[in-house]
Amino acid sequence: MAGLSNMSMFKAFRSSNYTLYFWGRSVSQFGTWMQRTAVVWVIYSLTHSAFMLGLTIFAEQFPSFFLSIFGGIAADRYNRYTIIELCQVVSMIQSALLAVLVMTGHYVIWEILTLSVLLGIINAFDIPARQALIHEVLYEESDLPNALSLTSAMASLAKLLGPALSGIILEKCGASICFLLNAASFGGVMISVMLMKLPAYKPPAIKKKVFADLYEGFAYLVKTPSIGLVILMLAIVSLLVMPYDTLIPVYAKVIFKGNAATFGYITSFIGVGAVCGTILMSFLKKGANLKMHLLVSIVILGLGLIAFSHTSYFPLAMLFATITGFGTVAQGTLSNIIIQSESPHEMRGRAISIMIMAMFGMLPIGSLVVGALSQKIGAPNTLLCQGIIGLVIAAVFFNILRIPKAVNIPALQADETEEAIIEKV
Repeated sequence: MAGLSNMSMFKAFRSSNYTLYFWGRSVSQFGTWMQRTAVVWVIYSLTHSAFMLGLTIFAEQFPSFFLSIFGGIAADRYNRYTIIELCQVVSMIQSALLAVLVMTGHYVIWEILTLSVLLGIINAFDIPARQALIHEVLYEESDLPNALSLTSAMASLAKLLGPALSGIILEKCGASICFLLNAASFGGVMISVMLMKLPAYKPPAIKKKVFADLYEGFAYLVKTPSIGLVILMLAIVSLLVMPYDTLIPVYAKVIFKGNAATFGYITSFIGVGAVCGTILMSFLKKGANLKMHLLVSIVILGLGLIAFSHTSYFPLAMLFATITGFGTVAQGTLSNIIIQSESPHEMRGRAISIMIMAMFGMLPIGSLVVGALSQKIGAPNTLLCQGIIGLVIAAVFFNILRIPKAVNIPALQADETEEAIIEKV
């Protein structure tokens, strides 16, 4: 890593702690995408219902809507390393239970949904702590955009390769092996945290009650529209546009008349777009207006969905899936970098947790709506509507967010002329 750390695009690797964090999370990300792919495929194979796909995503993500703000408070109050370690242990148990259920053949829908709810509760505490931890494992604050870019690039690569690998394993070995591999992957995070050279933890003075901290977090966003409006737009996009992936199994099995491998290929091409997005955004110039780039990324997402929705020729559909993946990762990661860059240290955990609430609260509700709507008008028309809605959202927020250089990053970049500025829930 010494050679890479001398290059501007990899300078976050100057920190050995960040290097450990990066590789630990990388292993876990691959396992996570394998499990997600396996769960939705098992559910769809059992029910053949788009609504049940939406309900499965709802079960995993909606608990984070209620609890992520408390996860953010915990991340601001307590040792983030300890929170992460505990979350990995419970996540490992959750994946192992899924594997046992499938291996023994004694599984029904409610059992999978219950374990999905458990995973949502875990993520409500894991993600705020993990996101806020990035600042603590860097040598300098100026490395933050680069660190977010690198973690985003690896997350996109995991989204590219994880589903494809999962599709192959589903066909050859079954879903239980995907769950076991994910359970093992959490060990990567646990080992990386144990190997970090950390200063002694100093607990902050806690003078407020939990609900006072909760109120303070929301009040901060109201007084800081540069962050609050971005989170509002992210919530609307997460409700009405982002749940398009609920219908990917329908496209794989019904539209393209394929199997689990087809599902993995579609998801992987979306991941190709995500990787391309991380690479392209790493070339954004100093002083770039991130909010305008955010709006453009939503337009790209909407156009990708419109083009993909009624395309039945698989190779051409994969091109549009790639465009959709590009827009997806760009809007999500640009929102993340704006929020993290603008938030002070004492508010960062809560700001991140409210962002997670905006995503994990709206995504599962949107998944239910998309699943139910597709039962009425079909998956292609549903995706077409989502793409059009994405264009409308970008148009509505154009004047609201059109503040010249509203969120620039020169203070985070030292003397560099180019930085990567990006991160995927």
